[in-house]
Amino acid sequence: MGRVVALTGNEAAAEAMRQIDPDVVAAYPITPQTELMHKFADFVADGLVKTEVILVESEHSAMSACVGACAAGARVMTATSANGLALMWEIVYIAASLRLPIVMTVVNRALSGPINIHCDHSDTMGCRDSGWIQLYGENPQEAYDNLIQALKIAEHPDILLPVMPTYDGFIISHTLERLEVLGDDEVKRFVGEFKPAHPLLDLSRPVTYGPLDLQDYYFEHKKAQAEAMKRAKGVVRAVGEEYGRLTGRSYGFFDAYRTEDAEQIILCLGSSAGTAKEVVDELREKGRRVGVLKLRMFRPFPAEELAGAIGHASAIAVLDRAEGFNGVSGPVGLEVRSALYGRSAALVGNYIYGLGGRDLRPELIVQVFDDLAGGRAPLLEAAHLGVRE
Repeated sequence: MGRVVALTGNEAAAEAMRQIDPDVVAAYPITPQTELMHKFADFVADGLVKTEVILVESEHSAMSACVGACAAGARVMTATSANGLALMWEIVYIAASLRLPIVMTVVNRALSGPINIHCDHSDTMGCRDSGWIQLYGENPQEAYDNLIQALKIAEHPDILLPVMPTYDGFIISHTLERLEVLGDDEVKRFVGEFKPAHPLLDLSRPVTYGPLDLQDYYFEHKKAQAEAMKRAKGVVRAVGEEYGRLTGRSYGFFDAYRTEDAEQIILCLGSSAGTAKEVVDELREKGRRVGVLKLRMFRPFPAEELAGAIGHASAIAVLDRAEGFNGVSGPVGLEVRSALYGRSAALVGNYIYGLGGRDLRPELIVQVFDDLAGGRAPLLEAAHLGVRE
């Protein structure tokens, strides 16, 4: 059992970064991520870490500095939110394509416009196909745990891909909760020493980063990147199990809550899972066979494992905290339907909810379960849950 503390999500992430003590952190402030970097900057100023903090003029520059530092051979971390992530867009793809194991915490926030500083998942869902591994956290404990595991996943020699641990803005980032933190030495041993595979500064083994890559080899390089993402599934699972042996908190691709015999299941990401679990407990007391599955790993997408966990249900509702703007479904809804195709006869409904930080109230979750039980789930086109008509 670790040391019990009370921290907000941002403080928990900063504490994990302090214990890791990365070589370089390049970042730019944006709400609701700013407190994370403020806290880490305090650690730097107090001499508690040896990290070189680079203060840049924009998020595009932040990710550019991270790419340069990681290519040079440094262990690199950063953080951002919403419009900041969008401003990084070009370099986010470059970081993944160059196989640089950067870890970037994203504190989920709605993308403008109109301007909104509260939570939804439009920022990270927008770069779901950029080549970054994505992990979603439910609470400050998972914000802490996922960040530590993210580094070990990213730096695994079979992977070498950047990882994006995320958690919900304000709902988690600014909420004070009880959590357990490891000792500094335990974290150091768990993540190990960073051994860069192809550092630019190793003059005995010269390499090139960012060359022109045309028809002759570009396709092969993309295939290698895709294969690394496939292999990441096994590494995420192995790291989660190792972390469980250390802490008693094992992690996998998802958290299935009372789903074994459930006839109706809600699938969601992030903090909403906590509310959904409370509703499930209340409905179980009334004899209803319902459950909730919290998806932790969105990239790579655990299609086969997900089908095995929920494919027995008669009806499933996927809750998306991002609008897909395709006229059909949210991004998670499309992935789940694809995963269950040919593997399950379950009906899959899709709901868009919580955009711009709107609360997912318990009665709305009850409404979703009622829709599933009554055959009213939106099967052909996503419904907007809790929106004013």
